[in-house]
Amino acid sequence: MGSACSRNRGQVVHEDQLYSVKFSKSGSFKWLLHTLSRSSSDVLRKAQGPGPGRRPSLVELCVARVREDISRYSDFSMLPRDLSQQIFNELVRCSYINEELLGAFRDCALQDICLDEYPGVKDAWMEVIASQGQSLLSVDISCSDVTDSGLNLLKDCSNMQSLACNYCDRISEHGLKTVSGLSNLTSLSLKKCAAVTAEGAKAFAKLVNLVNLDLERCPKIHGGLVHLKGLRKLETLNMRYCNGITDSDMKYLSDFTSLRELQLSCCKISDCGVSYLRGSIQTIPPKSGGLCSDCCLFGSYIRIGFIGFVKSQ
Repeated sequence: MGSACSRNRGQVVHEDQLYSVKFSKSGSFKWLLHTLSRSSSDVLRKAQGPGPGRRPSLVELCVARVREDISRYSDFSMLPRDLSQQIFNELVRCSYINEELLGAFRDCALQDICLDEYPGVKDAWMEVIASQGQSLLSVDISCSDVTDSGLNLLKDCSNMQSLACNYCDRISEHGLKTVSGLSNLTSLSLKKCAAVTAEGAKAFAKLVNLVNLDLERCPKIHGGLVHLKGLRKLETLNMRYCNGITDSDMKYLSDFTSLRELQLSCCKISDCGVSYLRGSIQTIPPKSGGLCSDCCLFGSYIRIGFIGFVKSQ
């Protein structure tokens, strides 16, 4: 895909580099350049953005024009990834994406697919999402109708670093087995996901690179925290409103020396459960995080200075 597409994640690509390497030399861009020559003043205005007097970049012009004439295009796979990614993001932002249009992004090597609360997302969409293959780094399909079958299509996207399936109530324990194979995940969010049970939590055991894990409103996790014991890189763990967990679950968190933030708000944990956390919480540097415990049944223990627990007066 060239220099613009082989860049590392987060690396800045200057607009003049994009032009010289891709747009002026690639024959596949003649259709875009020809279209841009007829750009209307309205497209130019939209591409300029809020900055007064700023000229629109070539990429902004491309994205704006494609959005205006989206019905003309059916395949973006010949574009460099940077451009197809921005076109995709813009179409999602404007709520233009549907199942048919999504097909135009098949095999585009997109890195980020964010469809959080986007209407209509289902298993049929996942085939195109999974076609991004090893390029795919993050996926958010929260509040979708994706099932185990759709989630299973991501099994070969092994470079994924972030996955969010919040409020996906059609995913079961069986579907979470797919997640267990995504060993490069550093962030996993499964808020109010019915699949997160003691059995389903077995999928977390192999995710040794996890840094952030969000299990908010997953009350059936009781008995499943034992599968987190090997996640030594875990820094943030959110279990707010997991009212099924008990004091006995806390002992599996006692050796998490990397833990910087632990959310246990609105959980039924007593002094006994908190006592298991002394070793973990005492390693937290000041002002870097802490234990959020409001609304829990902590009784005589309170958080002081992010360094441990002392008796309340």
